Amino acid sequence: MRRTASRPFFLAPPAFAAALVLCPPWAGPALADDTPLFAPPVPAIVASGPLTFAPLVRKVVPAVVNIAVTQDADNPGKHQPVPPGVKGTPFEHRFRDRMRSRGEEMLGAGSGFIIDPSGVIVTNTHVVGEADRITVSLSDGTEYPARLVGSDDLTDIAVITIQAPHPLPFVTWGDSRQVNVGDWVMAAGNPFGLGSSVTAGIVSARGRDIGASPFDDFLQLDAPINPGNSGGPSFNLGGQVVALNTAIVSPTGGSVGIGFGIPSEIVAPIVAELRRSGHIDRGWLGVTLADGEGHAGVRITDIDRGGPAAKAKLRTGDIVLTVGEEPVDSARTLIRAVAAERPGSTVLVRISRHGSELTVPVIVAHRPADMDD
Repeated sequence: MRRTASRPFFLAPPAFAAALVLCPPWAGPALADDTPLFAPPVPAIVASGPLTFAPLVRKVVPAVVNIAVTQDADNPGKHQPVPPGVKGTPFEHRFRDRMRSRGEEMLGAGSGFIIDPSGVIVTNTHVVGEADRITVSLSDGTEYPARLVGSDDLTDIAVITIQAPHPLPFVTWGDSRQVNVGDWVMAAGNPFGLGSSVTAGIVSARGRDIGASPFDDFLQLDAPINPGNSGGPSFNLGGQVVALNTAIVSPTGGSVGIGFGIPSEIVAPIVAELRRSGHIDRGWLGVTLADGEGHAGVRITDIDRGGPAAKAKLRTGDIVLTVGEEPVDSARTLIRAVAAERPGSTVLVRISRHGSELTVPVIVAHRPADMDD
């Protein structure tokens, strides 16, 4: 499905990587065994002020990791220049020398966080993509090679794993639906390759659509987030992860106080599905949409020949009111609702056609891999 228009938005690159177009979130399935995705709410570690974040830092930072992505230096087809955020700094020389001695070329450096003591780590796809090798450094300096479990380009979410000889410190998901504008958050990660850094701020806005895709539903944060923080967590004051830090607005390449995180309500089920199957299947309707103009619902402006909507006899001009039990008030809402359906399943779509309401069963198809929205 496509929206008829989108607006451009500048996204800053991660440290040691070229600028990437970041992709939409998606509401994935629950765990098959009904295990809760979110930990129960916990009292705030920092109860007032806060006068200090030190207790929170001590609790969560051991589970935040640095991620280095390398490739073979003798592969000229993959060579990428040092990005502006690092070029000319001492880190450029340090990492060039280190990689040259290993016969490797540094592609990128980012962040991640451990969600299981066995070594399961969440990060961004754009941090670990195109890698020959992934190396994870813990807060104590210990390094481990990592294996990619699964990634999803459309949501920019990836899961990697390491094998350690002992259980590792880990963090739990908090429910981002309980996060309010104005709440304190603390971001942790690896800005500019410095490693194990924290910043604090508040949630500036919810539901931000930055034009990356029709799935956009970011938390806007004013905690400073810089290149290299990609893939790192933002915590509530209880020490639970409420966002995956993913993008920034940056005319300069550094933080200007506007960062974006994918809320945990979106990340957690995707991570669960990646751990289970290694990939994400999305539903697809095969329509082009326009948001309502003086009417409820979303109008269909075009239908893909041979697609699910065409087979279900939906028509151009139909106004979609609900998908399943979910009311549709925008193209983004409809696309996300259909994407959450399993391909091959049947969903009931309620439409308005020439003033009459109809309910049409539609067999959802697999979302084409080459679709970028």
